[in-house]
Amino acid sequence: MEFQIYSHRNALTILENDPEYFEAWNEIKEVLNNLSDSRLIECFITHFSQTKTKSISKTINKLLKEDFNDRGWTTESAIFQESTYQSTSYWRLDMAKMPISIEVAFNHASAIAWNLLKPVLASELNHVEKAIQTKMGIIICATQGLKSAGNFDNAIGTYEKFLLHLRPMMNQLSVPLLIIGLEAPKTFVISEKKIGSNKIGEILMNEDIENLTNSI
Repeated sequence: MEFQIYSHRNALTILENDPEYFEAWNEIKEVLNNLSDSRLIECFITHFSQTKTKSISKTINKLLKEDFNDRGWTTESAIFQESTYQSTSYWRLDMAKMPISIEVAFNHASAIAWNLLKPVLASELNHVEKAIQTKMGIIICATQGLKSAGNFDNAIGTYEKFLLHLRPMMNQLSVPLLIIGLEAPKTFVISEKKIGSNKIGEILMNEDIENLTNSI
């Protein structure tokens, strides 16, 4: 899957030049490049086509979680050691492996600031005892193109909106962050159909769209 990147506080320079980050960074690129159209289609049809799922977000989340887990990353990693902060996903990272924490952010745009802050909490010292201590955060989100092609909800926070938060939050985002915006698939889109009161997503290949357009 193709993607755009934006480097906050020299994140990309660090990832590509500091030996401490080489292994984790190479694994991240492997996982993202492994999100092929064929895998996305197979996963969506197998696990989500018969459900009320209308977008490709759960498909991408599932594949990312599986692939990072296969490479030894901890999923749903708690940021803090105290049990009070371990009982809810609110204080958890999607994935972590020293020295990097990752958030996969396909949720509402109102959560953008929190998605950005969680890797900062995981990487800074805190008054609450830490369960993990990373040094950098990576945010994986959808570009506007993927939002449209993947039939995401209109209210999700896109890559473009994440970038708008970086300058005003510069002082709060005190650690290096790499924002990764996933691009739209090359060969298909998620179309939407209504069954009863439910909106259901279905795969529509680009060639079928062209044939339909040409027949009109």
